[in-house]
Amino acid sequence: MDIGNLPVVLQQEDVIALGIEGSANKVGVGIVRYSKGEYSILSNPRKTYITPAGQGFLPRETAWHHQNHVTVLVRSALMDAGITDSDVDCVCYTKGPGMGGPLQSCAICARMLSLIWRCPLVPVNHCVAHIEMGRVATKCSNPVVLYVSGGNTQVIAYNNKKYRIFGETIDIAVGNCFDRFARELSISNDPSPGYNIEQLAAKGGKYVPLPYVVKGMDVSFSGLLTSIQREAREKLDGELTREDLCYSLQETVFAMLVEITERAMAHCCADTVLIVGGVGCNLRLQEMMRSMAEQRGGSVCAMDHRYCIDNGAMIAQAGIFAFQMGDKTDMADTTCPQRFRPDAVEVTWRP
Repeated sequence: MDIGNLPVVLQQEDVIALGIEGSANKVGVGIVRYSKGEYSILSNPRKTYITPAGQGFLPRETAWHHQNHVTVLVRSALMDAGITDSDVDCVCYTKGPGMGGPLQSCAICARMLSLIWRCPLVPVNHCVAHIEMGRVATKCSNPVVLYVSGGNTQVIAYNNKKYRIFGETIDIAVGNCFDRFARELSISNDPSPGYNIEQLAAKGGKYVPLPYVVKGMDVSFSGLLTSIQREAREKLDGELTREDLCYSLQETVFAMLVEITERAMAHCCADTVLIVGGVGCNLRLQEMMRSMAEQRGGSVCAMDHRYCIDNGAMIAQAGIFAFQMGDKTDMADTTCPQRFRPDAVEVTWRP
C-alpha cells in the first residue's frame, strides 16, 4: 500500500525498517520501506490480548501474551512483506509510554533481533509514532493533533523541533474511562470495549446530564466516570438503558475534547485536525470534530482501525524517519520508561 511522499530533512535512497509495538494489550510488528521518494507499508500483522467481559488486562498476563506471539508476528511480517531478515536496515521498538511488562517483552525481542541481524536499534515514542503514521497516511502536513487512547489524552501541535502539548487529561485517559465503564456494564472486550460502547451509543437516544469538566486547556474524566457509574447502578434497566448511558458518556466526553481542540486550533491559526490513537477510530468523535472544523473553514484528517489502533507499522514509520536522520541507540540505553512524554522527543526529521 502506497502511503505517500512526506518530505523530511534528509532521506537515504532505500531503507526498510521493522517496528515492534507492545505498549498495552496489542502486540504488532510492521515493516515500512522508503524507496524513490515514497513510503509504503509492506506488512502490519498484530494480535490483541482480549480478557473476559467485566475484566481489564493486567501487566503480567499481557506481557506473557506478547512474549508468546511476538516472534510469530515477526516471521509473519517478513513473509507478508516478501523480504528476509537481511533486507532489514533497522529494528524500531516502542520505548514508552505504556505498561512496563509488555514494553519490556517487546524491547527484549527488538534487542535480540538487532543482535542476530546485526542492525541498529531505534527507540520510538508511542505518541510520536501515532502522529507520524497519521501525517503520512492522511497526507496532512502540520495539523493540530488530538491524541486519544486507552492511556493518553492530549492536544498537540508541532513547533521548533518538538511536539508541544497544549492540553491533556489531568487524571484518567478517555480510553481508560470507556474501559472502566464497559467493565461496570460487563460489556464485551472483543474486539475492544470502546468499539462496543460506540455501537451501543448509536442506538441510544435519552441524554443523561453528566459532569462537564474542562479546566482551561485540560480535561478531567474521573468525576464523570463516577457519576455515570452511579447512574448505571441506580437507574439501569429502569429509567435508563445501556444504550442511553453509552450515548450520554460519548456525547459528553467528545464535546469536551472538541472544545479544547478548537481552542488549540485558534491559538495555532491551524485549519486541520488530525485524530490519532485507538479512540480516534470512533465515527461519532470524527463527526463532531468535523462539524467544528468545517464551521471554522477547516477539515479533519482521521484513519480507520488499521492505523489508528496500536500497530507495528506506526513504530516503523516514526523509526524510519529518525533512522534517516542518524538516530539510533546503544544496547545499554534500550530502557522502557512507562512515562515518556512526546514533548521530550527531539523531532529531528521535521523542518
